[in-house]
Amino acid sequence: MSADNAVETTRAADGRKRLPRAADLRRLGRAALLGPSGRGRFPDAIEHLAKVHRARHPGADIDTLRRAYVLAESSHRGQMRKSGEPYITHPLAVTLILAELGAETTTLTASLLHDTVEDTEVTLEQVGAEFGEEVRYLVDGVTKLEKVDYGAAAEPETFRKMLVATGNDVRVMSIKLADRLHNMRTLGVMRPEKQARIAKVTRDVLIPLAERLGVQALKTELEDLVFAILHPEEYDRSREAILEHATGPDPLAAVAEDVRTVLRDAGIAAEVQIRPRHVVSVHRFRLKRGDAELGGCDYGRLLVLVGEDADCYAVLGELHTCFTPVIAEFKDFIAAPKFNLYQSLHTAVADRGGRIAEVLIRTRRMHLSAEAGVIALGNPYAVAETPDAEDGERVDPTQPGWLSRLLEWQRGAPDPDTFWSALRDELAQDREITVFSADGGVVGLPDGGSCVDAAYSLHGEGAHACVGARVNGRLAPLGTALRDGDTLQLLMAGSETDTSGPSPEWLEHARTPGARIAITRWLDAHPASAAEDEPATPALRTAAAVLAPAADPVAETDPPGAAVRLARCCTPVPPDDITGFVIRGGTVAVHRTECPTAARMTGSGRASVPVRWRTGSGSGYRATLLAEALGRPRLLADLTEVIAAQGVGILSAAVEPPQEHRVRHTYTVELPAADALPALMRAMGAVPGVYDVYRAQRVAAVQA
Repeated sequence: MSADNAVETTRAADGRKRLPRAADLRRLGRAALLGPSGRGRFPDAIEHLAKVHRARHPGADIDTLRRAYVLAESSHRGQMRKSGEPYITHPLAVTLILAELGAETTTLTASLLHDTVEDTEVTLEQVGAEFGEEVRYLVDGVTKLEKVDYGAAAEPETFRKMLVATGNDVRVMSIKLADRLHNMRTLGVMRPEKQARIAKVTRDVLIPLAERLGVQALKTELEDLVFAILHPEEYDRSREAILEHATGPDPLAAVAEDVRTVLRDAGIAAEVQIRPRHVVSVHRFRLKRGDAELGGCDYGRLLVLVGEDADCYAVLGELHTCFTPVIAEFKDFIAAPKFNLYQSLHTAVADRGGRIAEVLIRTRRMHLSAEAGVIALGNPYAVAETPDAEDGERVDPTQPGWLSRLLEWQRGAPDPDTFWSALRDELAQDREITVFSADGGVVGLPDGGSCVDAAYSLHGEGAHACVGARVNGRLAPLGTALRDGDTLQLLMAGSETDTSGPSPEWLEHARTPGARIAITRWLDAHPASAAEDEPATPALRTAAAVLAPAADPVAETDPPGAAVRLARCCTPVPPDDITGFVIRGGTVAVHRTECPTAARMTGSGRASVPVRWRTGSGSGYRATLLAEALGRPRLLADLTEVIAAQGVGILSAAVEPPQEHRVRHTYTVELPAADALPALMRAMGAVPGVYDVYRAQRVAAVQA
């Protein structure tokens, strides 16, 4: 068999390359056993691999691939797959899948060797000595843990190991995804129950990981293969609808030609393709449409490829000018890329005949990233060339916040079952939002993530000290669901008052496994703290230290025999501006001049009585202060402690029931001196969670 004929790369109707299919790879596998080619340089089995690789990487070290293949073939010799094929066909197929997606030489080398350590006598030390530390690391990353050592925990612990390795090098997961794709293609030889088990793990873990790494070419085929196993009837219906649609003329072809004409007349160099929907995509579209039949334009989308970013917007302008745009379908993933490297403009337009076509607009570079994700980056860990980078610093252009978050919480997962359940919950989130921290940081969260989730994503277990948040500059409860583009400022307790911790209620607001695991671990370690977070009861509404009231007369009136008392609605203290009103029994009630009660009495025609502060008064000044705060454990204790530290006695205290996680404390205090009030208010305002402290100004009933 000649090298050029070993595998024929298929193409779709739109000219798009398809990944090599199982039948082609079986032919290539058989070539693996035929020995060296006539030219004596490469085995026939990898001649096509070398050709594909050099097309994307002209300067690639093909000799390294040859040596890796020779080691893999010799070590797997005699081993057979359940399908009856020589085992070497599997690593060869996995490597060709990656080569078609543009993977660089190190990834392909590790891919050829990825099962040698697990299934043969080859050791990691041998791999490292022969091919270098990077290849050794990648092979180790995808090597499964032995069931004999881990029992039922082998699968979750293998994924934990693989994800940790991926945190240092995303190429580990690239190899795993290609490995799972080839295994899914050949799953038909397994028992039905085993097919279903593998398909469910692929659905719950591998497909979401492919989505997050942006490898759409692998993700879409995996989705179809899983769908065929788990939902065969729905798969057949959607596939039959696609086949029936393919028997007639495609109305998208006419729309595509109109688009080409419009762009050509506008002088925009662009390539217009038709992108058929895959089976799962058609199924989802049918569910979206309900019982309505799909139209001819619903089985695919138009793809417009251009050279530069600016051309994308030029195309968009022409389409929205010459066709009728469906504005609700417009999305700009160029200005705001998705978390998985994806960039594109999405729109939909209707032509003169009323046919609606979805259109994707992107550059060729964006298209490569959309299809192959992190694989298209080549080696994403090349030594940084930026002037401020340190020697040997590894830069990850993907900066996958979801991966950092996953690696953070997995360290706290106490057992394999918790990890496995939390991993699936994490990956089940359909989309991510981007939240901007007030200190300049950026955090990615699942859609619907709360301030609690953001706190643990940004600070790990340091988020235990979070006492409040501002969202877009406004105070908000910690349970607030964040939206894409929100700006978040977290209010943290200082170290000197770091006696607070998460409330059990936080678990209701936590959507990320990292937050839930950290909160649960803290609550388990502090069982007594949960009681402190209950709503205030009558017993808690009175502070522990209640002092006897001091004498009221600290103000005097111009007549030497009138009784004077301070109004409780505003509790004035020197040097407040004050005014008095005679009430029942001839007593003069003293109010602050800005008190609403005083203003209302003046407005109703009540005559005021001139009053002034008595000079030389030593003590007995009362004030009523209100502290508004975000509810948290120990807030009452922290406020009373701060008040006592200022040398101020508490006459009474009340805590109103929380409303939307906000609480209001009211304290009537006795000051040692009039000038002690500003310092007291500043100290109360510094308590974590307190966002406002002010003097009482409530409207009170006026005694006649």
